[in-house]
Order: sequence, then C-alpha cells, then structure tokens
Amino acid sequence: MKRKTILTYGTLVLGLGLAGYLLWNIFSEYTWSDIVQSVSEIPTANLLAALGYCAASYVCLTGFDWAGVRYVRNDLAYPKIALASFVSLSIGQSVGLAGLSSGGLRYRYYAHWGMNTEDVAKIVLLSGVTVGIGLAMLTGIVMIINPADGAEVLQVNEATVLAIGVACLATVAGYLALAKFARAPVRIRKWTFQMPPLRLALAQVVIGTVNFALVAAALREVMAAASDVSYLKAATAYVLANVAIIVTHAPGGLGVLEATVRHVMGDQASIGSLVAFRVIYFFIPLAIGIPVALVTEAIFRARKASAASLPKAETAA
Repeated sequence: MKRKTILTYGTLVLGLGLAGYLLWNIFSEYTWSDIVQSVSEIPTANLLAALGYCAASYVCLTGFDWAGVRYVRNDLAYPKIALASFVSLSIGQSVGLAGLSSGGLRYRYYAHWGMNTEDVAKIVLLSGVTVGIGLAMLTGIVMIINPADGAEVLQVNEATVLAIGVACLATVAGYLALAKFARAPVRIRKWTFQMPPLRLALAQVVIGTVNFALVAAALREVMAAASDVSYLKAATAYVLANVAIIVTHAPGGLGVLEATVRHVMGDQASIGSLVAFRVIYFFIPLAIGIPVALVTEAIFRARKASAASLPKAETAA
C-alpha cells in the first residue's frame, strides 16, 4: 500500500476517533428525550430561516465550481456546473476529506462533459482556494469587529486577535495583488497552474465570504431560539469551528464543529441547536444529494451504453 494511501486512511481513522470522542463528550450528559425536547423548542420560523440561509449557501457553493470552470476556460453551462457542485459537495462535506471525496465526484461529472484530468484538478484546486480565501476574509472581519470573543476563546489578548484579523485580510489582499500582477505560471510535475485574472479572483473573494457568512447566519438562527445571540458571536464561533475542522480533518467536522461552537457559545448553544444545524446543513443536503447522484449516474451509464451500441446498429444496417 502506498504511503499516501496509508496517510489518507490513517487521517480518516484519527478523524473518526476524534469525532466519536467529542460527540460522546457533548451528548453523554443528555438523554434522547432531552435532545428531542431541545430541538422541538426551536421555533419553526427560525428553522425555516436557517434552511433558507443554508440553501443560499449551497447556491454560493456552485459559484466555487463556476469560478473553477471559467478558470480553465471552459464554457460549460451553469446548470451542469450547479449539478456537479451540489452533488459533490452535499456528499463530500458529510463524508469528509472533501478534496478527495468531492473531487472524485466532480471528476465523474466533468469528465463526462469532456474535461480532462488536469482541468478537473484545477477546478478542485481553485475551489479549495476559494474556501480558504472566503474563510480568511470572514475571519479577518470578525476578528477586527469582535476581538473580545476571539480573545476569550483563543486565550490571548485583544491586540493579538486584531493582529490575526489584519493578517487574514492582508492575505486576501496579497492574493488579489498576485492575481493582478503575477503572470508567471507555476509548474507542479506535468501540470501548469497560473493565477486567475483579477476579476475572477475578486469573484472568489465575494462568493467565498458570502458563503461562510450565510452559514454563520444559519447557525445564529437555530441558537437565537434559546437566547439572544448576536450574529458576530455566532460568526466567530463558526469561523473558529472551521479552523478546528481544517486542523483535525474530522469527517464533515463531526464533533469538532459542535465542540468548538459549544466552547465559544457556552449555554447559548443548546444541544438542540447543534443537532438542528447538523441536520439542516449536512444531513438534508446529503439526503438529497445521494439520490440525485444515483439518478444522474444511471443516466450517464444509459447514454454511454446507447452511444456504444449505436455504431453496431449502423454496421448491421
């Protein structure tokens, strides 16, 4: 077995183990009836608002793929891009190791529509960069506007939090500067990568930031039912949770997201709000994405079989 494969599976096992421990640590003090009651106390209006924000987030996520497809100079229609994006991310975000799981699904779709391996790799890479840029932008904004909560969680002074915020925004500014001025391509093995044009880089910043802001809004909605939660504090919790997820590689952030949000928010993050957020943002899209993936896979196979049998039929005639 290759070293890379061993490392991948090892990371997955460690992530699952960490997720299991954190979930047990969070939920062990509650009974099933406690959890059900806590979820039922969230008003329907808040749940619907959270659903709306999450749906808008998945629309934003299609913009990640749109930027990647345009980066490789392909004019694939947006509905196809949206299909590939939703299926790959609705499954990949829950399965974990999204770069591999969603990347494999993306390849299945984009290869069917005529793209080669290098193009798909670039789309996945640019999508990952959009995630990082969006997270850095929102982190910078939150840390500068709301340094008190960041300082409390990170156990540092507010000046350090402000410095982190400025560094995040400077990173985004540096990326845009590279997009504007750096035209020399970067070569990795047999593939060549080049900075996207400035307009596309700006689109990445906007789409990435809005996506994370929408998910933070959804988290705030399910928590606001139990207490008066400010959007900035909810955004701070979500930003820090995402950083923890990136570090731990826990599948779908399972356990890590809940533990981090609970640590930041304290009793304001009820057990019901954590469960509701997990269901709304991860499980519902997953429940939609799997059947959509199966149906489209059946269509792909049927078209491939039809195309393969067509020359034979013509020859027989």
